[in-house]
Amino acid sequence: MITLHERNGMANLAAEDALPVVDAHHHLWDLASGHYPWLQEDYHQEFFLGDYRELCSDFLPEQFLALTRRQRLVGTVHVEAERARDEQLAETLWLEQVHARFGFPNAIVAHAWFDRDDSAERLAEQAARPLVRGIRSKPVTSATPDVAIAGAPGTMQDPKWLEGFSQLARHGLSWDLRVPPWHLAEAAEVAAMFPQVKIALNHTGFAWDRSPEGMSRWRHGLEALAAQPNVHIKLSEFGLKDSPWRYEENRLVVLAALEIFGAGRCMFASNFPVASLRASYDTLANGVAKMLAPLDRSVQEAIFAGNATRFYRLDTQHE
Repeated sequence: MITLHERNGMANLAAEDALPVVDAHHHLWDLASGHYPWLQEDYHQEFFLGDYRELCSDFLPEQFLALTRRQRLVGTVHVEAERARDEQLAETLWLEQVHARFGFPNAIVAHAWFDRDDSAERLAEQAARPLVRGIRSKPVTSATPDVAIAGAPGTMQDPKWLEGFSQLARHGLSWDLRVPPWHLAEAAEVAAMFPQVKIALNHTGFAWDRSPEGMSRWRHGLEALAAQPNVHIKLSEFGLKDSPWRYEENRLVVLAALEIFGAGRCMFASNFPVASLRASYDTLANGVAKMLAPLDRSVQEAIFAGNATRFYRLDTQHE
């Protein structure tokens, strides 16, 4: 398999028996060519990983390739990076230029709101782009599990939001789901309403609260989602706010997700560069590979590359 590094004239430093990797969730940004409010002026004190000021600079394709040279990276999926919402199509067009030059990303999860007056138009223009396979549009969620907002505008019960969501099936697009763990059961209800829409749960469902109560809530949310066959899960972003990356603790999260969803619906993903606040790319990828090492090689390859290739309909042209 030809890696992205080799396609770009770089030596790949992965071991000969390294697993092929399709990174199912990463970001890129060029602050000179696009406007990213969360990186350039609207600093979020309550960011889920804590202080993220080191992210507030360019993260370009060359940097991504340099960080991944010890991995057999054969394809990637770029997920919208909170670029200004009047530039959501511009982000897609920029990524097409990146693909033309570097051979990745091989699929784009773009942004479009579901509950705006122009949602149908915005979804249609994103769907028309050749690399767009899905949409990530975050519903309104509560900051804590004890606050009830079901039915409010922009939530997953809002009729206008649901109407916009229904158009994903019309365009053959998937939905990347990113909500706190206390909203997972609600997301399962959406999945049941729209069984024809493929859904990818981001960041292992955010197992933020590692207390017995918190882990129980997280597991119940995953189980509700896994009961819907159209839902898959990304094994990514195990980082915790103001806490180091702990292998054994994160292994339990990965193995629980694998048990609940089954190997056929799990996809490796890095969430880089955001995840770099807690771990290097190699720490993350090698750590997950070690967690999965007891499984058959074919199962490991499916989780690290095959499942994402099928879910996002990738044409990596790497064989």
